[in-house]
Amino acid sequence: MARCSWLHVPQSYSWHLVFQPCSRSCQFQLSRGKRSLTVEMLFGVRQGDSDIFVVSQPTEAQKGNSRNFANSQPSKTNIIESTAWPETFAVAEAKFFQHIAQQMPSLHLHPEGHRFFTSTWKTLVMLVLNIVPRVHWHRREFARRLWDIMAFLHFSLQWKRLDHFVVGNEKLPAEISLPPAMRKVEPLNVFEHLTRDPAAHREAMEVYAQLHLRLWTLLSSH
Repeated sequence: MARCSWLHVPQSYSWHLVFQPCSRSCQFQLSRGKRSLTVEMLFGVRQGDSDIFVVSQPTEAQKGNSRNFANSQPSKTNIIESTAWPETFAVAEAKFFQHIAQQMPSLHLHPEGHRFFTSTWKTLVMLVLNIVPRVHWHRREFARRLWDIMAFLHFSLQWKRLDHFVVGNEKLPAEISLPPAMRKVEPLNVFEHLTRDPAAHREAMEVYAQLHLRLWTLLSSH
């Protein structure tokens, strides 16, 4: 189906499509000259008319990685059974960023993991966006906003708590559709595993200290 649909896309005349072997999603590579990008399409089922889906493959946080200490769940080495489709909030999060972009069209953030999951950085950025007024998100205040995000991370690591941005958040924009019960439940603590693993918490604090020093050095040189 993807191959047949690709033939109707204008880019099919200038980009070369090669499918990659994968049993739980549709992965393919697009190339044109020296440019190349990889695309992955996940099979999903929508929950009612909401922006929450269940997908056929584990998300980044559910795959687990021993080198990432701010995982939203304990590391898992076993592949999720084919009948277990985890929830994904990617569509709801994308709509939130679209909502923000309408108010701040010049905002562009690309967080790098640095041994923290990219999903952790994304959660931090979304939470700070909800706290700091939009008028303070300008290029000239970029360094301050970075320190705001770092301060939020430090506070969250100290208290071993970082609330999930979607689950239990009653302040989401109205255009983001959630199952009714999801807005009213207690917010999910994505750092909950740190409360049960003192060694992981100590290591996460050490990683934060290293990152703080690197950021200070980088900003001080500009």
